[in-house]
Amino acid sequence: MASNPKLILLKIIHTLIWVFFNVVIFYLLYAVIADKIDKWVWICVGLVILEGVVLLIFNRFCPITLIARKYSDSQQDNFDIYLPNWLARYNKEIYTTIFLVACAILVYRLLT
Repeated sequence: MASNPKLILLKIIHTLIWVFFNVVIFYLLYAVIADKIDKWVWICVGLVILEGVVLLIFNRFCPITLIARKYSDSQQDNFDIYLPNWLARYNKEIYTTIFLVACAILVYRLLT
């Protein structure tokens, strides 16, 4: 069965955005561990907070997921992104935890 070209495009876009935020979060984690607090750390924090606000506005769903729903009736967690299903399912929990650990280290660095 051929996939819908619009869904494929949305999955590619969603995956690229996911990769971008991985770079952001892991740079943040690296920078606070290495004690390299600079403007990029604050840009990373701002981007993740902005992403969190968007998710809150859309009831914990990525807007791309809501658009992709129009092109698929799949119940899989990864119907809208090129990730393993388990990672798509626990994505928010995993990356929120990493972000919070990075923020805790950042606060520690700022206070010491």
